[in-house]
Amino acid sequence: MRLDKFLKVSRLIKRRTVAKAVVEGGRVRVNGREAKPATPVTVGDRIEIDTPWGLSVVVVERLKETVPAKEAPTLYRVERWASPRDAGEDEDGS
Repeated sequence: MRLDKFLKVSRLIKRRTVAKAVVEGGRVRVNGREAKPATPVTVGDRIEIDTPWGLSVVVVERLKETVPAKEAPTLYRVERWASPRDAGEDEDGS
């Protein structure tokens, strides 16, 4: 499956056009290598997404062409997740 499609189907990024733009902007790596929208993704691949809040890292667990929104998180395992809340914290967590 193409990287941009996986990002959309898994709901990691809401729309495929946005996923494509993020990947083309050099903000996504697959297994440590800079990716392109058409980069093939397989089970076990490690995807790093550089967000404004920090680095999010997921590992592909399953591939499906389509899934209901509730099932989308079953397609990947989170290793690290950056959120807007993380951006405002100091090193001591305050």
